Amino acid sequence: MRTRGIVPAMALLLTVGLTAAPVAGADPGKVPVATGFGGAVVSDTIESTQAGIDILKKGGTAADAAVAVAATLGVTDPYVAGLGGGGYFVYYDARTRQVLTIDGRETTPRAGSETMFVDPATGQAYAFPRAVTSGLGVGVPGMLATWERALDRWGRFSLRDNLKPAIAVADRGFTVDATFREQTRQNQARFAQFGATAQLFLPGGDLPAVGSTLRNPDLANTYRQISREGIRALYGGAIGQDVVAAVQHPPVAPGATIDPLPGLMAIGDLRAYRTIDRRPTHVNYRGYDVYGMAPSSSGGITVGESLNILEQFQLSGMDEVQALHHYLEASRLAFADRGRYIGDSAYVDVPQRALLSDRFAKQRACEIDPAAAAPGVVPPGDVNGSGQCTPAEQATPGGNEGDHTNHFVVSDRWGNIVSYTNTIEQLGGSGIVVPGRGFLLNNELTDFNFVPTQGTAPDPNLPAAGKRPRSSMSPTIVLKHGKPFLAVGSPGGATIITTVLQILVNRIDLGMTLPEAIAAPRASQRNAATTQVEPAFLALPARAGLAALGHQFAIRDTSALDPSIKISPDIGVASGLEFVGKGKVIAAGEPVRRGGSAAAVVHPVG
Repeated sequence: MRTRGIVPAMALLLTVGLTAAPVAGADPGKVPVATGFGGAVVSDTIESTQAGIDILKKGGTAADAAVAVAATLGVTDPYVAGLGGGGYFVYYDARTRQVLTIDGRETTPRAGSETMFVDPATGQAYAFPRAVTSGLGVGVPGMLATWERALDRWGRFSLRDNLKPAIAVADRGFTVDATFREQTRQNQARFAQFGATAQLFLPGGDLPAVGSTLRNPDLANTYRQISREGIRALYGGAIGQDVVAAVQHPPVAPGATIDPLPGLMAIGDLRAYRTIDRRPTHVNYRGYDVYGMAPSSSGGITVGESLNILEQFQLSGMDEVQALHHYLEASRLAFADRGRYIGDSAYVDVPQRALLSDRFAKQRACEIDPAAAAPGVVPPGDVNGSGQCTPAEQATPGGNEGDHTNHFVVSDRWGNIVSYTNTIEQLGGSGIVVPGRGFLLNNELTDFNFVPTQGTAPDPNLPAAGKRPRSSMSPTIVLKHGKPFLAVGSPGGATIITTVLQILVNRIDLGMTLPEAIAAPRASQRNAATTQVEPAFLALPARAGLAALGHQFAIRDTSALDPSIKISPDIGVASGLEFVGKGKVIAAGEPVRRGGSAAAVVHPVG
């Protein structure tokens, strides 16, 4: 259905968004939208998408292709992906018609504690940049274990077979584009502090030239060792020993000007690591069944709660100002509840059922004033309340989540689907490449709150031994009448949640096509006084109306690690699949953001 007054404005906004991109445009070899049959892949790079397509053509499942894509991203998109990180794997099983998930989030070493990010010399929390570029922020990586678990459950090929495309790309190298060079520039100063990192990503001490070839023989050999020995090579073996050495004694370069905090990881932490099979979150939104990731990610609950709140209103009958106003206010309320209630469910009693109930949604929806935006931070709702507009006591938003991740989607000829978000947290993670191994280590533990943020209430996201830090990753699969309709997700730290929410609203409520829904400019309200927006969002005709309601907007274009470093003000880099019947799929990614996406199908049609 079409929404009165919204779609024409969004169409205008699309044009602005495509012409006003603040960073280098899409790689000319990338195709952001593809339509066809037999399976599909959308990922960040041409090489990773091709790796997935090649596996699908050989008869692999969506799970096989996903492992090939993820491993290749570790080569071609190493600042947001790779063996040193973790993520969440959401899978639609066409045989059982069920959505299933794997939690491959990093864990805190056993030596970790609630005060691990508090400087004992001062009693104050470490500065965020200091915690990021260190061994202390490195969590026990779950990426490789996730690949193995996915293949055990749904794969046809071995891990060894699915690593072959990535090995080939690492050996021959890939062509550096403007996006990769720009991401390296943003990290140049801290990469130079670590010998192995500088050697790999700063050839001759300089930024890699656009058009040059970047090879990673160390990573190729690491993958070969895993192919021979299995995942135990990392989880307790020689690769793991090298990881632990780099965490405990960060390998700074001669002449380094920083003294990184050492990490707590031990080889026993790697041996003890396990993924977790979890039931997905589920809400029904206007007849669509929306499945997401349960805690330790906050994504599924927060997206789901936001949708439940929005379902109390008929967005299709609103003008543009009111539709956007309700979207922003719903996410503001859901983020307040996220901060109070959601953490690793092995350590926190997360009231998931209450947060996703219609009763709670009605309680929260009645707090949206159609005539005014909330004046800044709002309190969380009372999940044990009467169903009336009675929020709990005030809390302070907390968290340090980075905003650089990757998301990709895969489908196969049998109708299986993968929506997979994985990350090493900040762009470039900890900045530490494991010497001789060719991959960066994460800084995922900095996703914890360093000190309590919830006033007199317990903070659900403080560190603890073995605990998974709260994530915003929101890999999502949507069914309609029991059949696949959408698979979607995005990187972007806490903005992941709002990006996925906005795409779903764009597609389901506002009548956009999937490519339009992904390309449309974004706004992210996360229970703050200001709403983060992309520059193109400010071109909306509705901006004046939103401002009149009290909304304040801000563009974020500087690094969280160093405000002197300019970054792209883009929000998210989404990818999605839409299933249009009789095996046909629309594969859609970004036309411009972060250099654009690479979409492909096994059997394309015009």
